[in-house]
Amino acid sequence: MTTDIKDRSGQGKGLFRFSAPPVFYPLAGRLAPWFAGIAGVLTVIGLYIGFFVAPTDFQQGEVYRVIFIHVPAAWMSMFIYLIMAFWAAVGLVMNTRLSFMMTQALAPTGAIFCFLALWTGALWGKPTWGTYWVWDARLTSQLLLLFLYLGFIALTSAIEDSRRADRAGAIIALVGAINVPIIYFSVQWWNTLHQGASVSLTQAPSMATTMLWGMLVMALAAWAYTIAVALWRVRSIILERERHTDWVKAELDVQESRA
Repeated sequence: MTTDIKDRSGQGKGLFRFSAPPVFYPLAGRLAPWFAGIAGVLTVIGLYIGFFVAPTDFQQGEVYRVIFIHVPAAWMSMFIYLIMAFWAAVGLVMNTRLSFMMTQALAPTGAIFCFLALWTGALWGKPTWGTYWVWDARLTSQLLLLFLYLGFIALTSAIEDSRRADRAGAIIALVGAINVPIIYFSVQWWNTLHQGASVSLTQAPSMATTMLWGMLVMALAAWAYTIAVALWRVRSIILERERHTDWVKAELDVQESRA
């Protein structure tokens, strides 16, 4: 049984009606610009706090300021993969096409954040550790996450049958999710060069309040950016997947008339 809805008639109950691409498409178009605007404002505020307001670290000096980009990027790279795994599970259980589309819409952004986390970490590591890269548990498992993202994107793009691609990608997303807790707990399970978490749910933050606020604002900016980009990207995926349906043809006619 499928919960997909084939038209704009609003069939279905509650939030389930948004599982239909024709219903979700216009909603995504209305929400994306708002989240993009929020992301822009929060990014400016977060960078201002991080680079102009936050004090200089007494141990690392000015180089520590990369944390305002590195940490939110690392957080998002892990969380986006878990969200992909969630949508993959929903797609397999509920047989909703939109769930699989969301996994594909999120993957490129997750890969970008993962690469950004590795790149900024290398820039931070050189003055701190004396090297750009070491094969410790945290860095290696984070690199594996990047390969999982790229593998997901490559596999789903290579399979022409969209339903086969959806299910193959869902398997990668679900199996690869095992790597996320390994990344997070690696500094506790193994002896690594990477420092422990500066922010914890069970302990007080090990940084100045201003530093913490700057990092959290940047994390919220990354959240808003991810939502905006994913909504825009899933709209493109919907148009591609549903291009033979009447509602997409009508939508494209409307867009052409406005151009």
